[in-house]
Amino acid sequence: MEQKQTINFGAGPAKLPQSVMLQAQKELLNYNGTGISILEMSHRSSDFLKVINKTEGLLRELLNIPNNYKVVFLQGGGSGQFSAVPLNLIGLKEDRCADYLVTGVWSAKAAKEAEKYGKVNVVHPKLDSYTKIPEPSSWTLNPSASYVYYCCNETVHGVEYNFVPETKGVVLVSDMSSNFLSRPVDVSKFGLIFAGAQKNAGCAGVTVVIVREDLLGHTLKECPIVLDYKVQAEMNSMYNTPPCFSIYIMGLVLDWVKNNGGIAAMEKLSKLKSSMIYNIINSSNGFYVCPVETTCQSRMNVTLRLGKREGDDALEKEFLDGASKRGMISLKGHRAVGGIRVSLYNAVTLEETEALASYMKEFLKEHQ
Repeated sequence: MEQKQTINFGAGPAKLPQSVMLQAQKELLNYNGTGISILEMSHRSSDFLKVINKTEGLLRELLNIPNNYKVVFLQGGGSGQFSAVPLNLIGLKEDRCADYLVTGVWSAKAAKEAEKYGKVNVVHPKLDSYTKIPEPSSWTLNPSASYVYYCCNETVHGVEYNFVPETKGVVLVSDMSSNFLSRPVDVSKFGLIFAGAQKNAGCAGVTVVIVREDLLGHTLKECPIVLDYKVQAEMNSMYNTPPCFSIYIMGLVLDWVKNNGGIAAMEKLSKLKSSMIYNIINSSNGFYVCPVETTCQSRMNVTLRLGKREGDDALEKEFLDGASKRGMISLKGHRAVGGIRVSLYNAVTLEETEALASYMKEFLKEHQ
């Protein structure tokens, strides 16, 4: 009996391109004729040095990273960077304060963590719900801040920035974990960008940090050495054993992105896929409802409720059960918000998105 195809709409760890998985499978026992697996390989070996250098080179090429930026591969996920960012940067100015935009769960967690190391200023009025990005005219930026921090795409609530915040010369920091590699980015506008790999860039275990050189060397004395960007940059991400397999997988994913038209092609595909789902929501006469304001609806994580704005739990369960029977998994919304969440990362194909769109239309027709 032929195995039923599973379509993974998971928010992370997320789907990987099939060609990447097949190549990793092919090379797993004998990497590049070495007779050993990448899982067994010394991170100090010339073979692994080629892997990490290739991965960095591809990242620099795809994102057009300027020469005065360092790229480091760290462990600890995005949550590790919630600590690393203030530990490395909040001491840039004497006041030891930072401005934070809090537009979802992840930026809220980051701001809370930063409070351990300095003063945190949330630059906009407090939001009642994470369904919008406050108008920049309502922000009160502190010119003495060491940096301004924001999360470019909030995976839980499905809120995405479609602009780069203006900081009046203050260092800009962005968590790009969930829309990394999905659209072109002018790296020179940022002091630091970080991204966990397990959404668009690979598998869990490695976090990329892209940091401007002049920001290195300002760490607080409390900073653990493994989180010190200067130390890690000087040692080519090898102060300690790096997440070798995750870096290798990232290299394969970056190759895949390059061979499929680069980041501009990923952006085009992303717009097509997300528009397909949002069009069904918008034309459903309130059957499907996306609670996020139109101007900041995420292309990566489409959040919706069924039946009415607050959600009809029984109807949503029926929708999820039906999706599961059709081989579509991980569509349940985050436990903090409920509902449905459709994650459309780079590896999710147009055909897979069309399969979901077709099911959504069918389910709507049955229940209207």
